[in-house]
Amino acid sequence: MNISYSWLKEYIDFDLTPDQLAARLTQLGLETGSVEEVETIKGGLKGLFIGEVKTCVPHPNSDHLSKTTVDVGTGELLSIVCGAPNVAAGQKVVVATIGTVLYDGDKEFVIKRSKIRGEESFGMICAEDEIGVGTSHDGIMVLPADAVVGTPASEYFNVKSDYLLEVDLTPNRIDAGSHIGIARDLAANLSLEKKTTYSMPSVDAFKVDNNSRPIQVVVENTEACQRYAGVTISGVTIKESPEWLQNRLRSIGLKPINNVVDVTNFILFETGQPLHAFDANEIIGDKIIVKTLLSGSTFVTLDGVERELNENDLMICNTQEGMCIGGVFGGIKSGVKDTTTDIFLESAWFNPVYIRKTSRRHGLHTDASFHFERGVDPNTILYSLKRAALLIKETAGGTISSEIVDVCPNPDLMNNFPVFVSYANTDRLIGEKLPHEVIKNILASLEIKIIAETAEGLDLEVPPYRVDVQREADVIEDILRVYGYNNIIPDLKVRSTIQYSSRPDRRKMQNLVSERLTANGFNEVMNNSLTKAAYYENLKSYSAENTVKIFNPLSSDLNAMRQSLLFGGLETIQRNTKFKNADLRLYEFGNVYTYNGHKDQQNPVNNYAEEAHLALFISGNRQTANWSTKEQPSSFFELKSYTENILKWLGINPNQLRSAGITSDLFAEGLLLTTAKGKVIAEFGIVSPKLTKRFDLSRPVYFADLNWDNVLCESQRNVVTYSELPRFPEVRRDLALLLDHNVSFNQIKEVAFKTERKLLRQVDLFDVYEGKNLPEGKKSYAVSYILRDDERTLEDKQIDKMMQRLIQAYDRELGAQIR
Repeated sequence: MNISYSWLKEYIDFDLTPDQLAARLTQLGLETGSVEEVETIKGGLKGLFIGEVKTCVPHPNSDHLSKTTVDVGTGELLSIVCGAPNVAAGQKVVVATIGTVLYDGDKEFVIKRSKIRGEESFGMICAEDEIGVGTSHDGIMVLPADAVVGTPASEYFNVKSDYLLEVDLTPNRIDAGSHIGIARDLAANLSLEKKTTYSMPSVDAFKVDNNSRPIQVVVENTEACQRYAGVTISGVTIKESPEWLQNRLRSIGLKPINNVVDVTNFILFETGQPLHAFDANEIIGDKIIVKTLLSGSTFVTLDGVERELNENDLMICNTQEGMCIGGVFGGIKSGVKDTTTDIFLESAWFNPVYIRKTSRRHGLHTDASFHFERGVDPNTILYSLKRAALLIKETAGGTISSEIVDVCPNPDLMNNFPVFVSYANTDRLIGEKLPHEVIKNILASLEIKIIAETAEGLDLEVPPYRVDVQREADVIEDILRVYGYNNIIPDLKVRSTIQYSSRPDRRKMQNLVSERLTANGFNEVMNNSLTKAAYYENLKSYSAENTVKIFNPLSSDLNAMRQSLLFGGLETIQRNTKFKNADLRLYEFGNVYTYNGHKDQQNPVNNYAEEAHLALFISGNRQTANWSTKEQPSSFFELKSYTENILKWLGINPNQLRSAGITSDLFAEGLLLTTAKGKVIAEFGIVSPKLTKRFDLSRPVYFADLNWDNVLCESQRNVVTYSELPRFPEVRRDLALLLDHNVSFNQIKEVAFKTERKLLRQVDLFDVYEGKNLPEGKKSYAVSYILRDDERTLEDKQIDKMMQRLIQAYDRELGAQIR
């Protein structure tokens, strides 16, 4: 939210500089991100002066340009080529001299000495839109004859300088969402040093001039609209706002529109209360009905877009049709137009839940919805209405032609919140014993009423504008915030609880794996935990019924919590592939979420599960082709080696895990690693072509999913042991096995270790061949075996005997033949 330094000073007297004010607001919990000097006209009209056109003749080389001489008060006439059709001798004009910077939105250009069709030009005679004082571009801006030559344009147009403070409001602090709200908080803080008060402009001058244009109000949906007030003003003249009002709006980055709309915007940022002005002649039947319409009803908003309404969208209607989406956006018919003469001014309290859902549904995020979503002060509704009515009479004329209509279906809305605050809890939570008088003064400065005081604490009533202060802890936080966090002196004693845990350090383990994966050419990605629920439709591995749905999603692309890291990774691969970056190694640490149904009615939290996972993705080529190396596509075995290496880094022996082939709609082929008790450690393989096709990926994607919680749990069980280096040498033997196509290497490995438990140390696959010269349905595996006896050197006879047993076992159990 933007705050004007000079505007704020209208409500509170202080001598802080803009930077000191920013620091003080940040200390109050209203973090101020930046302080920027601004002018009411961008650039401050520096380098522009009032000039007089002395001569004006046609350009000798153009039929639409003029050659002029202009006096800008320097004692020397400037030769300027001008293309405006209305330029003439004797005019008073605005001249941009050489070096002047002019602005067109965010763009800027510098006036330079130039030659136009052979004639030199030493400046520019300006139109009003070129210098930001109007919107006309029909010709140059001609000033009154009494304009003084040589006067700086900034002085002539009364350009004001101000400071813009960007305050980053947290969602709970909408009470500070206006200049008066900021002034109220600042006064409370400054009162710790010297009694300081803030003031609100008086509305005592408000009076009803006549009752010639009453508008009836009926609130049908009393849950969505709990207070609605309005008044009619007749005989207004729609025109530009006075300079002071335009400057106020420009100082916070708003563009002036017309006097009535500008007043409603001014009141919003003065008091925090959104207002809406209706053209009273569009209120058919002179009756306003606050209600919802049937789902599927259409409504055209101010931006000209036809929108389909939901049955929960609150509408402000006349007797025939909707005029405005309540608290969010006006309709194209009912807004204030240049021809409007009578207006009905609305000030209301709308249910934040209704406004928030409507705003999200239609993608309409306005200043009004921003305030209503967070909860406006129900007690300023009439004040803001009267203040706006007086300003409209001042800027647009007219008479107040009806009594104020104030419909309040829920009078309790204006009641204060009762809260008891104990001194003991205040001292405990703050960490310092504050004098009771200081506590009471802070509460009084925050307009929190002290109803009764005892030795134990205070009975309080909190005003309803503080929607976030309804508990004892909230009040104590407010006391500390105003007192100043920096003023609390920390205890010099160091208190700590040292606990020893045998559990592995999660962060340390994650950093270890991250560093090693990065060193191996992987890049870390971080995808949104929100994803498309549609990804899980028709999946068996992750049922759509187990998806954690978002009640009020921002879009259909972010309407559920992810059950797997797979789809976020595929989105990343798709995005990179489109940008010609197809050779990828990616990893992601992230949480996944599951809904287990309404199994626990007493504690609904137990119906949800959250797990930490690590995902690896490999796609494209392992090695691109160059002059010395052929192209090497990535493979399943590359992914397998990285997955097993991760486990080894954490002290888990993959050979001690159970492995089995995956039967899943996520993978075309893959392996599942589990503990002896069936706990899943990892699953990895080739992603199903059906899934990659959905993401327009033509190359295979290799995906590994490690259950990080289970991995760390298994790592905890790891016992580090050591042994002497073997004294006797290893022996390697190789076999070429002809096998059925459906036999996996894992089966070969299991048979080998089952057949020889003592001497066999390692089994590896170093070649796979399918195709020419092999029978149909067959494949060839080249397998290596590492043998070693720790007590003696192996002899050929002993080795051959063992290899023969392996060959027999393969023939018996797998139908393998030796090639």
